Amino acid sequence: MLRAIRLIVLGLILLLGGAWAYAWVSRAPGQGVGEAFIALLGGASGGGEAGPVSSGGVQLPAGLALGGPFSLTDQSGKPVTERDYAGGWMLIYFGYSFCPDICPTELGTMAAALDQLGPAGAKVVPVFITVDPQRDTPEHLTDYVGRFHPRMQGLTGTPEQVAEAARRFRVYYSKVQRPEMTDYLMDHSSFIYLVGPDTKVRSLFRPEQSPETIAAAIAAQIGRPTG
Repeated sequence: MLRAIRLIVLGLILLLGGAWAYAWVSRAPGQGVGEAFIALLGGASGGGEAGPVSSGGVQLPAGLALGGPFSLTDQSGKPVTERDYAGGWMLIYFGYSFCPDICPTELGTMAAALDQLGPAGAKVVPVFITVDPQRDTPEHLTDYVGRFHPRMQGLTGTPEQVAEAARRFRVYYSKVQRPEMTDYLMDHSSFIYLVGPDTKVRSLFRPEQSPETIAAAIAAQIGRPTG
């Protein structure tokens, strides 16, 4: 039985690796491998033509739904679910506070994009969801998210709760422990998600997109000009 499970897991790893390689070689000019991979997953799930997204976001294939229910804990220690945010907008990033580079950069971009929106930015809650719940306790997240935006919320949870939230958003993450390292890193995907009042992803932003581009895309979704 254990051998069969191992073979199934190995098969899934090889399948995903093959899909990622195919996305790499088959992507269109100027298209990132992450975009191509998402499009490939959408096609495999029966999606047809790509659905509309706001300017600057990755175009999600029709039939590929991201987002949905989650159960986590905020930086004050209070349990929260997607229902606590229903009816409003969220700008979500999955990462971890010990990230040396990309996470601080993307969280800074999120904060700058909300500032670009002016008063309309109050409609959008910036949310940081950790993929490293072992170290990112509520107390630790309180200090971390406060460095980027006064309204940013940090969410953590049990490893199982975090894994379920990541699955809903198709987030990849994995612990990396090298022999020469005294501590570990987390390898993870790095997209920013604009989530609508229905708790579904409306736009998906690639790493290193400008705050101006993201702000314009959000404004198009919530129906307000940037300012």
